[in-house]
Amino acid sequence: MAAPRSQAARLFGERVRAARLALGLSQEDIANLAEMHVTNYGRIERGEANSELHTIVRLATALDSDPAVLLAGLYGDGMLPERERAYSVADFIAARRKQEG
Repeated sequence: MAAPRSQAARLFGERVRAARLALGLSQEDIANLAEMHVTNYGRIERGEANSELHTIVRLATALDSDPAVLLAGLYGDGMLPERERAYSVADFIAARRKQEG
């Protein structure tokens, strides 16, 4: 089994799994409701996938949840791998000021 893609992906997957289990449904049930392959759904639960927006919305709908609930708090340092770290407004301003002298 592959390692989680990021802290954010791991937490998102845990939330998706918890919501599925609370409904008493299988991975295959949710995958079918979300119109995706069960293998891809399993990767999401394990935190191995980087889900796109439409997938997140389909999953939330299948889980009778709000996407915001599944994504709450998934920001800030430590959530993304270093190579995918978000470039914040503060980073941009600091770089611009440094460049301008």
